[in-house]
Amino acid sequence: MINIILCGGSGTRLWPLSRTLMPKQFVKLFDQKSLFQLTVERNATVCNEQFIVSNTEQYFLALDQLEELKKSNNRYLLEPIARNTAPAIALACMALDQDEIVLVTPSDHLIKDQEAYEHAVNEAERLAKEGFLVTFGIKPTFAETGFGYIEAAGTEVKAFHEKPDRQTAEAYVQAGNYYWNSGMFCFKAGTFLHELETYTPQIFLTCQTAYAHARQEAVLRIGHDDMFAIPEDSIDYAVMEKSKKVKVVPSDIGWSDVGSFDALCQELDNDASNNFVMSDKHVSLIDVRDLIVIDTEDALLISQKGSSQKVKEIVGKLKKENDDLTMTHKTVHRPWGTYSVLEDKIGYKIKKIVVKPGCRLSLQKHFHRNEHWIVVSGTAVVQVEENIFLVRENESTYIKAGEIHRLSNEGKIPLVLIEAQVGSYTGEDDIVRIEDDYKRKEV
Repeated sequence: MINIILCGGSGTRLWPLSRTLMPKQFVKLFDQKSLFQLTVERNATVCNEQFIVSNTEQYFLALDQLEELKKSNNRYLLEPIARNTAPAIALACMALDQDEIVLVTPSDHLIKDQEAYEHAVNEAERLAKEGFLVTFGIKPTFAETGFGYIEAAGTEVKAFHEKPDRQTAEAYVQAGNYYWNSGMFCFKAGTFLHELETYTPQIFLTCQTAYAHARQEAVLRIGHDDMFAIPEDSIDYAVMEKSKKVKVVPSDIGWSDVGSFDALCQELDNDASNNFVMSDKHVSLIDVRDLIVIDTEDALLISQKGSSQKVKEIVGKLKKENDDLTMTHKTVHRPWGTYSVLEDKIGYKIKKIVVKPGCRLSLQKHFHRNEHWIVVSGTAVVQVEENIFLVRENESTYIKAGEIHRLSNEGKIPLVLIEAQVGSYTGEDDIVRIEDDYKRKEV
């Protein structure tokens, strides 16, 4: 059985911990492990391979975190733009043997009862082998209005229900045969594709075209125009709510989608006054109760418990006012390493850059800024126009605006340097990539 792991989503309700370029599935929240890493570990006991579906930025985050787990030989599908879960799953299934059983899981859910989970997956696999599309229904522990529900009779699905109001949700919980829709699935790759072609042929045909045109390299890369042509839809709307082959496995597995700080509070410690605080610095609270305090290097969030769903509204406002705060942390992960913004003022920006051994940045140029590089540790291989030279510890170099240049680390230890950018504009989008090992077109 192959685990298709869906890495999409930006986790806006967990801002400022979660950002577009470091979404919640890759933030290390539980014993220095991310939800993505926990997903891989959990499913390694029931699946023999991971097939990771992500965009380019998430791909390199996934690579780094899989390396930490010493998990190699995984498969990858890279989407240039997101088109929801139905196309993502379809494209992955097209790359597999049609009789292969797949377990489709989000990368950002928490499951605490491993034994019950394995039992549920084994039951789902049995039904999938019989030709059914299987979904997992989570036994509700309270009247949640933020989830869709599955009405069931044993493993038979009677109906899918949209997110209910409070009164309806309470009636669902009282009835005992309504389950939260978990977003996890199990089926044969060919069965899913047949049902997709039957009920949503436009998605099937455009995915088929996109797959046929895809670049078959070490990873499967879908072209931008082909991906854009695929209608955007969820697996629930495109297939599960239409198919006559759907079964549900009722599951009591300690599941949470960790979709808000209120949900995260339930999984992590609160203080004696029921305050929940996450910060790298000491935070003292006096005579306040039931607060959520999330402190990062560049942003502070304070919310009353029970109101953290409104964080999404804050993110919407920030995108209009200061998009950088929703996009990145002070430290940004790149395929070659990381950079941290130490200071950013009008006319200049100071960064700490760390380049992993054996890696290099793109061959590039900038129009509006000059760059001064000071090596702190390691040895830099620097190319400026046609000249290639070494810059060692406590040495520096200077790149003028408009000069084509590249930074490489050919050593065996991380290369650390301080970069001072000086110019009329120091935004991250002032970059022209001439050549890039990671096939990126944007910053």
